[in-house]
Amino acid sequence: MRPATHRVTYVSRKSSMLSTIAVVLFVLWLLGVVSSTTIGGLIHVLLVVAIAIVLLRAIQGRPAFGG
Repeated sequence: MRPATHRVTYVSRKSSMLSTIAVVLFVLWLLGVVSSTTIGGLIHVLLVVAIAIVLLRAIQGRPAFGG
């Protein structure tokens, strides 16, 4: 049987990774809006994915960013 701390560490790492992905996607989206319209469509799709991840985490009762 694994100790309980293993699960806490795993969830914390996963949470941190998802938060990092969401922030990176948001920054890329901002760059797409400011710089060019060609890549803007892709960046907007990535933004929708980032928002979906944050909403899923909120619905599941976990913090949306970090923690």
